[in-house]
Amino acid sequence: MRMRQISTRLGAATVVLFSALAGQAQYAWDVGFHLGGANYLGEMGGKDQPRRDFVWDMKLSQTRWAVGGFARRKLNRLISVNTGLLYMRLQGADEFTEDYGPRRARNLNFRNDMLEWYVRPEFTIFQDNDLGGRGRYKLDFRLFGYVGAALYYHNPKGQINREGDFYALQPLTTELVDYSRIGLAIPAGIGFHFTKKRRHRFGWDMGWRTTFSDYLDDASTVYADPDLLPGGIGGTAAQLANQTAFAYALDPTLPHPNNYAPGAIRGDPTHNDSYLTMTFTYSYVLRGQSNFYRQRYSWIRGSKRVGRKSRAKF
Repeated sequence: MRMRQISTRLGAATVVLFSALAGQAQYAWDVGFHLGGANYLGEMGGKDQPRRDFVWDMKLSQTRWAVGGFARRKLNRLISVNTGLLYMRLQGADEFTEDYGPRRARNLNFRNDMLEWYVRPEFTIFQDNDLGGRGRYKLDFRLFGYVGAALYYHNPKGQINREGDFYALQPLTTELVDYSRIGLAIPAGIGFHFTKKRRHRFGWDMGWRTTFSDYLDDASTVYADPDLLPGGIGGTAAQLANQTAFAYALDPTLPHPNNYAPGAIRGDPTHNDSYLTMTFTYSYVLRGQSNFYRQRYSWIRGSKRVGRKSRAKF
Protein backbone atom coordinates (compact mmCIF):
# COMPACT_ATOMS: atom_id res chain seq x y z
CA MET A 1 0.00 0.00 0.00
CA ARG A 2 2.80 2.37 0.93
CA MET A 3 4.64 1.59 -2.32
CA ARG A 4 1.49 2.40 -4.26
CA GLN A 5 1.24 5.78 -2.51
CA ILE A 6 4.88 6.54 -3.21
CA SER A 7 4.41 5.54 -6.85
CA THR A 8 1.33 7.73 -7.16
CA ARG A 9 3.14 10.71 -5.63
CA LEU A 10 6.15 10.22 -7.88
CA GLY A 11 3.86 10.04 -10.88
CA ALA A 12 2.10 13.24 -9.86
CA ALA A 13 5.43 14.95 -9.24
CA THR A 14 6.66 13.88 -12.70
CA VAL A 15 3.53 15.26 -14.37
CA VAL A 16 3.92 18.52 -12.46
CA LEU A 17 7.60 18.78 -13.43
CA PHE A 18 6.98 18.21 -17.13
CA SER A 19 3.99 20.54 -17.10
CA ALA A 20 6.08 23.25 -15.45
CA LEU A 21 8.88 22.78 -18.00
CA ALA A 22 6.36 22.94 -20.84
CA GLY A 23 4.92 26.11 -19.36
CA GLN A 24 8.37 27.69 -19.14
CA ALA A 25 9.13 26.72 -22.72
CA GLN A 26 5.88 28.24 -23.94
CA TYR A 27 6.64 31.42 -22.07
CA ALA A 28 9.84 31.96 -24.06
CA TRP A 29 8.63 31.38 -27.64
CA ASP A 30 6.88 33.54 -30.22
CA VAL A 31 6.09 32.67 -33.84
CA GLY A 32 5.04 35.05 -36.60
CA PHE A 33 5.63 36.48 -40.06
CA HIS A 34 7.45 39.23 -41.99
CA LEU A 35 5.83 41.48 -44.59
CA GLY A 36 7.72 44.27 -46.33
CA GLY A 37 10.17 45.11 -49.10
CA ALA A 38 13.63 44.28 -50.43
CA ASN A 39 16.24 46.12 -52.49
CA TYR A 40 19.84 45.55 -53.46
CA LEU A 41 23.20 47.23 -54.04
CA GLY A 42 25.09 46.04 -57.10
CA GLU A 43 25.97 46.94 -60.67
CA MET A 44 22.57 48.39 -61.57
CA GLY A 45 21.21 51.56 -60.01
CA GLY A 46 22.81 54.83 -59.00
CA LYS A 47 22.80 58.32 -60.37
CA ASP A 48 25.89 60.10 -61.68
CA GLN A 49 28.76 57.75 -60.79
CA PRO A 50 29.82 54.18 -61.71
CA ARG A 51 29.08 52.91 -58.23
CA ARG A 52 28.71 54.14 -54.67
CA ASP A 53 28.65 52.02 -51.54
CA PHE A 54 25.80 51.29 -49.16
CA VAL A 55 22.33 52.78 -49.69
CA TRP A 56 23.49 55.78 -51.77
CA ASP A 57 23.43 53.67 -54.95
CA MET A 58 20.00 52.11 -54.49
CA LYS A 59 16.97 52.83 -56.65
CA LEU A 60 14.01 53.04 -54.31
CA SER A 61 11.65 52.69 -57.27
CA GLN A 62 12.98 49.15 -57.73
CA THR A 63 12.02 48.02 -54.22
CA ARG A 64 10.00 44.82 -54.34
CA TRP A 65 8.30 42.46 -51.88
CA ALA A 66 9.67 40.39 -49.03
CA VAL A 67 7.55 37.91 -47.06
CA GLY A 68 8.33 35.13 -44.62
CA GLY A 69 7.86 33.43 -41.28
CA PHE A 70 9.98 33.09 -38.16
CA ALA A 71 10.24 31.60 -34.67
CA ARG A 72 12.03 33.29 -31.80
CA ARG A 73 13.29 31.85 -28.52
CA LYS A 74 14.02 34.09 -25.55
CA LEU A 75 17.14 32.84 -23.75
CA ASN A 76 17.25 35.56 -21.10
CA ARG A 77 16.41 39.24 -20.69
CA LEU A 78 19.26 40.30 -22.97
CA ILE A 79 19.46 37.65 -25.71
CA SER A 80 16.95 35.91 -27.99
CA VAL A 81 17.57 33.64 -30.98
CA ASN A 82 15.51 34.14 -34.15
CA THR A 83 15.35 31.80 -37.15
CA GLY A 84 13.16 32.17 -40.21
CA LEU A 85 12.59 31.93 -43.93
CA LEU A 86 12.26 34.95 -46.22
CA TYR A 87 11.11 34.95 -49.83
CA MET A 88 11.91 38.15 -51.69
CA ARG A 89 12.48 39.73 -55.08
CA LEU A 90 15.44 41.90 -56.05
CA GLN A 91 15.50 43.72 -59.36
CA GLY A 92 17.19 46.50 -61.27
CA ALA A 93 17.74 47.93 -64.74
CA ASP A 94 20.27 50.30 -66.28
CA GLU A 95 17.55 52.30 -68.01
CA PHE A 96 16.60 53.80 -64.64
CA THR A 97 20.10 55.18 -64.00
CA GLU A 98 20.09 58.96 -63.77
CA ASP A 99 22.64 61.19 -65.49
CA TYR A 100 25.27 58.53 -66.13
CA GLY A 101 25.59 57.52 -69.76
CA PRO A 102 27.86 54.44 -69.48
CA ARG A 103 25.34 52.60 -67.34
CA ARG A 104 22.39 53.54 -69.49
CA ALA A 105 24.23 52.47 -72.61
CA ARG A 106 25.03 49.09 -71.05
CA ASN A 107 21.25 48.55 -70.87
CA LEU A 108 21.28 45.43 -68.68
CA ASN A 109 18.41 44.33 -66.45
CA PHE A 110 17.60 41.55 -64.00
CA ARG A 111 15.17 40.26 -61.43
CA ASN A 112 16.04 37.68 -58.80
CA ASP A 113 13.56 35.76 -56.64
CA MET A 114 15.49 34.64 -53.57
CA LEU A 115 14.75 32.24 -50.72
CA GLU A 116 16.72 32.91 -47.53
CA TRP A 117 17.03 30.95 -44.30
CA TYR A 118 18.58 32.94 -41.47
CA VAL A 119 19.66 32.33 -37.89
CA ARG A 120 20.52 35.30 -35.73
CA PRO A 121 20.98 36.17 -32.05
CA GLU A 122 19.12 39.35 -31.05
CA PHE A 123 20.72 41.54 -28.39
CA THR A 124 18.48 43.82 -26.34
CA ILE A 125 19.51 47.48 -26.53
CA PHE A 126 16.61 48.89 -24.53
CA GLN A 127 13.52 47.39 -22.93
CA ASP A 128 10.55 48.80 -21.05
CA ASN A 129 8.19 46.21 -19.59
CA ASP A 130 5.57 48.79 -18.62
CA LEU A 131 5.42 51.32 -21.44
CA GLY A 132 3.62 54.36 -20.09
CA GLY A 133 4.48 53.51 -16.48
CA ARG A 134 0.92 52.81 -15.35
CA GLY A 135 1.72 49.64 -13.47
CA ARG A 136 -0.55 47.46 -15.60
CA TYR A 137 2.15 45.89 -17.79
CA LYS A 138 -0.16 45.77 -20.80
CA LEU A 139 2.37 47.11 -23.31
CA ASP A 140 5.99 45.99 -23.50
CA PHE A 141 8.66 47.58 -25.75
CA ARG A 142 12.00 46.11 -26.84
CA LEU A 143 14.71 47.57 -29.10
CA PHE A 144 17.34 45.11 -30.34
CA GLY A 145 20.23 44.67 -32.74
CA TYR A 146 21.49 41.51 -34.43
CA VAL A 147 24.29 39.90 -36.45
CA GLY A 148 23.85 36.37 -37.74
CA ALA A 149 24.24 34.01 -40.68
CA ALA A 150 22.04 33.24 -43.69
CA LEU A 151 21.90 30.70 -46.49
CA TYR A 152 20.15 31.77 -49.68
CA TYR A 153 19.09 30.33 -53.02
CA HIS A 154 18.88 32.74 -55.95
CA ASN A 155 18.11 32.56 -59.66
CA PRO A 156 18.69 35.82 -61.59
CA LYS A 157 16.68 36.29 -64.76
CA GLY A 158 16.76 38.91 -67.49
CA GLN A 159 14.82 40.22 -70.49
CA ILE A 160 16.05 41.11 -73.94
CA ASN A 161 15.57 44.88 -74.28
CA ARG A 162 13.16 44.85 -71.30
CA GLU A 163 10.50 43.07 -73.34
CA GLY A 164 9.04 39.58 -73.54
CA ASP A 165 10.04 36.52 -71.53
CA PHE A 166 12.48 36.36 -68.63
CA TYR A 167 15.43 33.99 -69.14
CA ALA A 168 17.40 32.29 -66.36
CA LEU A 169 20.85 33.84 -66.67
CA GLN A 170 23.08 31.50 -64.64
CA PRO A 171 22.84 28.55 -67.11
CA LEU A 172 23.68 30.91 -70.01
CA THR A 173 27.01 31.99 -68.43
CA THR A 174 26.78 35.48 -69.92
CA GLU A 175 30.30 36.25 -68.64
CA LEU A 176 31.55 32.67 -69.13
CA VAL A 177 31.44 32.25 -65.32
CA ASP A 178 29.60 29.31 -63.77
CA TYR A 179 28.63 30.81 -60.41
CA SER A 180 26.57 29.01 -57.75
CA ARG A 181 22.89 29.60 -57.07
CA ILE A 182 23.47 28.93 -53.37
CA GLY A 183 25.31 31.44 -51.25
CA LEU A 184 26.10 32.66 -47.74
CA ALA A 185 25.29 36.05 -46.31
CA ILE A 186 25.82 37.91 -43.05
CA PRO A 187 22.62 39.65 -41.91
CA ALA A 188 23.05 42.61 -39.58
CA GLY A 189 20.37 45.01 -38.50
CA ILE A 190 18.12 46.56 -35.94
CA GLY A 191 14.50 46.16 -34.94
CA PHE A 192 11.90 46.70 -32.26
CA HIS A 193 8.59 45.28 -31.17
CA PHE A 194 5.67 46.13 -28.92
CA THR A 195 3.98 43.32 -27.00
CA LYS A 196 0.33 44.00 -26.27
CA LYS A 197 -1.35 42.18 -23.37
CA ARG A 198 1.63 39.82 -23.25
CA ARG A 199 0.36 37.91 -26.30
CA HIS A 200 0.41 39.97 -29.50
CA ARG A 201 3.75 41.29 -30.71
CA PHE A 202 3.95 43.97 -33.43
CA GLY A 203 7.36 44.97 -34.74
CA TRP A 204 9.63 46.44 -37.39
CA ASP A 205 12.88 44.99 -38.72
CA MET A 206 15.58 46.36 -41.03
CA GLY A 207 18.49 44.15 -42.04
CA TRP A 208 21.46 44.49 -44.38
CA ARG A 209 22.94 41.34 -45.96
CA THR A 210 26.59 41.23 -46.89
CA THR A 211 27.18 38.45 -49.41
CA PHE A 212 30.23 36.70 -50.86
CA SER A 213 28.98 36.84 -54.45
CA ASP A 214 28.93 39.52 -57.15
CA TYR A 215 26.36 37.71 -59.29
CA LEU A 216 22.99 38.47 -57.71
CA ASP A 217 22.46 40.64 -60.82
CA ASP A 218 24.52 38.44 -63.21
CA ALA A 219 27.04 41.24 -63.86
CA SER A 220 30.53 41.38 -62.42
CA THR A 221 33.56 41.35 -64.75
CA VAL A 222 33.96 41.95 -68.51
CA TYR A 223 32.07 41.32 -71.74
CA ALA A 224 32.62 37.83 -73.10
CA ASP A 225 33.36 36.95 -76.70
CA PRO A 226 29.87 36.19 -78.08
CA ASP A 227 31.25 33.36 -80.22
CA LEU A 228 32.15 31.51 -76.98
CA LEU A 229 28.72 31.87 -75.40
CA PRO A 230 26.05 29.11 -75.62
CA GLY A 231 24.37 29.41 -79.02
CA GLY A 232 27.09 31.61 -80.49
CA ILE A 233 26.89 35.21 -81.61
CA GLY A 234 23.20 35.13 -82.47
CA GLY A 235 22.05 33.07 -79.51
CA THR A 236 19.95 34.06 -76.52
CA ALA A 237 22.99 34.23 -74.24
CA ALA A 238 24.74 36.72 -76.52
CA GLN A 239 21.62 38.88 -76.78
CA LEU A 240 21.28 38.99 -73.00
CA ALA A 241 24.99 39.54 -72.37
CA ASN A 242 25.27 42.67 -74.55
CA GLN A 243 22.20 44.86 -75.04
CA THR A 244 23.81 48.13 -76.02
CA ALA A 245 22.42 48.19 -79.58
CA PHE A 246 18.89 48.81 -78.34
CA ALA A 247 20.07 51.62 -76.06
CA TYR A 248 21.85 53.36 -78.96
CA ALA A 249 18.77 53.05 -81.13
CA LEU A 250 16.87 55.04 -78.51
CA ASP A 251 19.63 57.53 -77.73
CA PRO A 252 22.56 57.90 -80.24
CA THR A 253 24.32 60.39 -77.90
CA LEU A 254 25.30 57.64 -75.45
CA PRO A 255 29.01 56.65 -75.04
CA HIS A 256 30.71 54.95 -77.98
CA PRO A 257 29.75 51.28 -78.64
CA ASN A 258 33.39 50.17 -78.56
CA ASN A 259 33.22 50.61 -74.78
CA TYR A 260 31.12 47.43 -74.70
CA ALA A 261 33.22 45.16 -76.93
CA PRO A 262 34.57 41.77 -75.70
CA GLY A 263 36.99 42.33 -72.83
CA ALA A 264 35.52 45.73 -71.91
CA ILE A 265 34.24 46.41 -68.40
CA ARG A 266 30.77 45.01 -67.77
CA GLY A 267 30.68 45.10 -63.96
CA ASP A 268 32.72 45.87 -60.86
CA PRO A 269 34.37 42.73 -59.43
CA THR A 270 35.96 44.70 -56.57
CA HIS A 271 32.60 44.91 -54.74
CA ASN A 272 30.26 42.03 -53.95
CA ASP A 273 26.51 42.49 -54.18
CA SER A 274 24.42 43.00 -51.07
CA TYR A 275 20.75 43.42 -50.27
CA LEU A 276 18.47 45.03 -47.74
CA THR A 277 15.11 44.03 -46.29
CA MET A 278 12.73 46.18 -44.27
CA THR A 279 9.68 44.39 -42.91
CA PHE A 280 6.86 44.77 -40.46
CA THR A 281 6.38 41.77 -38.21
CA TYR A 282 3.63 40.19 -36.20
CA SER A 283 4.05 37.26 -33.83
CA TYR A 284 2.04 35.45 -31.20
CA VAL A 285 3.70 34.74 -27.86
CA LEU A 286 3.46 31.12 -26.74
CA ARG A 287 3.66 31.36 -22.99
CA GLY A 288 1.87 30.46 -19.76
CA GLN A 289 0.92 27.02 -18.47
CA SER A 290 -1.64 24.89 -20.22
CA ASN A 291 -5.27 24.82 -19.09
CA PHE A 292 -4.67 21.28 -17.80
CA TYR A 293 -1.79 22.48 -15.63
CA ARG A 294 -3.68 25.51 -14.26
CA GLN A 295 -6.81 23.53 -13.41
CA ARG A 296 -5.17 20.50 -11.80
CA TYR A 297 -1.98 21.86 -10.26
CA SER A 298 -2.78 25.46 -9.35
CA TRP A 299 -2.20 24.51 -5.68
CA ILE A 300 1.54 24.49 -6.38
CA ARG A 301 1.58 28.23 -7.06
CA GLY A 302 -1.16 29.02 -4.58
CA SER A 303 -3.97 31.48 -5.09
CA LYS A 304 -1.95 34.62 -4.49
CA ARG A 305 -1.81 37.19 -7.24
CA VAL A 306 1.50 37.56 -9.05
CA GLY A 307 3.08 40.74 -7.79
CA ARG A 308 4.46 43.71 -9.67
CA LYS A 309 8.06 42.67 -9.16
CA SER A 310 7.70 39.22 -10.70
CA ARG A 311 5.61 40.49 -13.60
CA ALA A 312 8.32 42.96 -14.47
CA LYS A 313 10.59 40.03 -15.38
CA PHE A 314 8.78 39.67 -18.69
